Amino acid sequence: MTTTLHPVQSPAGTGIAQELARGLEPVVGGELPVRLRAWDGSEAGPVDAPLVEIRSADALRRIFWHPGELGAAQAYVTGELEVHHDLDDALTHVWEVVRQRGLDGRPGLTALARALGTAARAGALGRPPAPPATQARVRGRLHSKLRDRAAISHHYDLSNEFYGLILDETMAYSSAYWRKAPGTTGYTLADAQRDKLSLICHKLGLEPGMTLLDVGCGWGSLSLHAAETFGAHVTGVTISAEQKAYIDEQVRQRGLEDRVTILLQDYREVVGRWDAVASVEMGEHVGQANYPEYAAVLAGSVRRGGRVLVQQMSRRGRHPGGGPFIESFIAPDMHMRPVGATVDLIEGSGLEVRDVHALREHYVWTVDAWIDNFTEHRAALRDLVGEEAMRVWELYLVGGRMAFRDGRMGVDQILAVRPGEPHDLPPVRSW
Repeated sequence: MTTTLHPVQSPAGTGIAQELARGLEPVVGGELPVRLRAWDGSEAGPVDAPLVEIRSADALRRIFWHPGELGAAQAYVTGELEVHHDLDDALTHVWEVVRQRGLDGRPGLTALARALGTAARAGALGRPPAPPATQARVRGRLHSKLRDRAAISHHYDLSNEFYGLILDETMAYSSAYWRKAPGTTGYTLADAQRDKLSLICHKLGLEPGMTLLDVGCGWGSLSLHAAETFGAHVTGVTISAEQKAYIDEQVRQRGLEDRVTILLQDYREVVGRWDAVASVEMGEHVGQANYPEYAAVLAGSVRRGGRVLVQQMSRRGRHPGGGPFIESFIAPDMHMRPVGATVDLIEGSGLEVRDVHALREHYVWTVDAWIDNFTEHRAALRDLVGEEAMRVWELYLVGGRMAFRDGRMGVDQILAVRPGEPHDLPPVRSW
């Protein structure tokens, strides 16, 4: 439980903020990159920098027990730490200082010892506060079917209404494909998502009567679009009960019972053969060790000569799971890698990779639109999930947009064919 202390102004240079600023100098490589306000009302740091308020000693305890990103994220989502500034601008500023100073987020022993002394003088030592209620709690063997179900449920089963307010009418929770510039009059996020769905169907060569397997079908945007617009017979696979219930209702409303079947099962339980296979931003969740099996399922589920399309996020450097915040609050057990490594794994399944289409900037524009929806529906979203979950999602959306904007993450469509019979992929692409 967080204890908020009422500010009591300290004499100049003697407050908790000044004490923290001095103690953090070796950790941050010099002057604080932010203006710091402590719970006693004292302030320190550059006056023109983003203002960060530490509202209680619990925030320091979290950061002490979980130095770096996780502790700061825990303090932010609980409200023990507040950013009195545009969150994107503030995080961008801090990232730039980190880059300029060559900080790696791992303070040395001397810096840690000094920080410990500072925490003691600030009255911030003690047992670590309990993890925030919104932090994921998954147990069991990594990427067992039971644990994967729990990890997916943590993120996707908030409620269909919640996601409906952030996404758009297609309920596509993946990068759109913006054929027109964002902001173009009459061209919306939903239009860009439908353009993405049509792009996938064209790349797969879908025609009326063909069969499609949609692995990790989400809320059914591709399954429904392929059936309605391209006349395909689609089998979608999800392990989220909330998602299956939503798609089943959409299938009934649209009269697609003869063309769309949604299965509540793990991808490892897929049995059958289809004319084409797609998996849109699901491969990130299967784990590094399981990716060869996942790729083998995709390869084994398509007929010889058929096409497979994987749309997947990529990441370079440390933290293949996306970083401590993402791994703890958003997508436990996620694993990303450079796109070339994913291509190697897909080819290792026996598929022949024919195209790699980078869409990184498209994800920036997509998240921009999600942030606009989040801002517009903030009150309704808060009523659905509460303040703490709102702060988690604000940090998630802003941080994710930054990662794609700055090139730490990417997203690609990888198109492959299964050898064994001639494929009909056109030698000159129309996309």
